[in-house]
Amino acid sequence: MEFVMKQALGGATKDMGKMLGGDEEKDPDAAKKEEERQEALRQAEEERKAKYAKMEAEREVMRQGIRDKYGIKKKEEREAEAQAAMEANAEGSLTRPKKAIPPGCGDEPEEEDESILDTVIKYLPGPLQDMFKK
Repeated sequence: MEFVMKQALGGATKDMGKMLGGDEEKDPDAAKKEEERQEALRQAEEERKAKYAKMEAEREVMRQGIRDKYGIKKKEEREAEAQAAMEANAEGSLTRPKKAIPPGCGDEPEEEDESILDTVIKYLPGPLQDMFKK
């Protein structure tokens, strides 16, 4: 029984050693093959980027045609115009623009036509008003 177990494990341990990074067979051209593989991956990536850049350029031509047809501005153009308008409004100011003050709100001091005493006397009953007026 022991012999059978050793035989069964013997093959497994050999494979396990390879998986764990043990005794591997060294390929003399491994570095060259790895370099070729990396170059192939770089080339494939460049081709993929070129393909998608071409597709995006075609889409942009179509988008521009639609913008021209319907008079739509690009998002960047709208943002630039809005930014320019904000800068023109806030030129030289460090705070937000002030709101307009309606006329008659605090620009003239209020003149009291009646004194406070006259106002109080107005609300008193008749005989008391006569007493204070004398």
